Amino acid sequence: MRQFARLSLVVGLTLGWVIAAGAEADDPVFRVAGDTLIYDTTQEHEEGGSTDIEVAHIDRLLELLRQNPEIRVLDLNSTGGSLYAGREMARIVLDFDLDTLVSGECFSSCVRIFLAGAGRRMLLGAKIGFHQTTWSPRSVEEYYTANREADGWETPFDFVSWVYEDTQSEVHDDLVYMIDRGVDAGFAVRTKGVRADDSWYPSRLELTRAGVLRERARAAE
Repeated sequence: MRQFARLSLVVGLTLGWVIAAGAEADDPVFRVAGDTLIYDTTQEHEEGGSTDIEVAHIDRLLELLRQNPEIRVLDLNSTGGSLYAGREMARIVLDFDLDTLVSGECFSSCVRIFLAGAGRRMLLGAKIGFHQTTWSPRSVEEYYTANREADGWETPFDFVSWVYEDTQSEVHDDLVYMIDRGVDAGFAVRTKGVRADDSWYPSRLELTRAGVLRERARAAE
């Protein structure tokens, strides 16, 4: 009887490991490698194309960090995506006190996540890019249609007025965040001057001098 119970336990544990390993292997953007969680949205799918930073990734990031307490580094490779998702994922990185690493490219909203790292590194040949946020005409129309009644926008002009104020608030919040994360104020302002249809990839020296790249601060002895 004991032998049967022991065999059942071994089979159960093995099956659980296989299922977990299979789920991780099927994950299109996350992969655990020792003390590092790799987040890569640039891998092409079988149906073609790649993934942006998405709202669904927020809960997945939190789940993986809770399941793997040994993770100390978030390795980023993404050309951006949802601003909201980027902000929420950055909040989680801050809360878990992770270091961040760019092994390929980190652009647009990915940079928000990167700056949440206590220590921030970039591998040789990797790059970090900035530009202004953008909102496509179709997305603007969809947002207005979905929210005009709830937010009391009687005309499109009311909506435009709200967008004008909200944009200024978002830019202010982004600048405050960057400066709070140790980025030089002048550099932070410069990132907001890059048009949405353009991009700026500062050199490693520029990123280091501006405080974008930095070592984890050592605890006082």
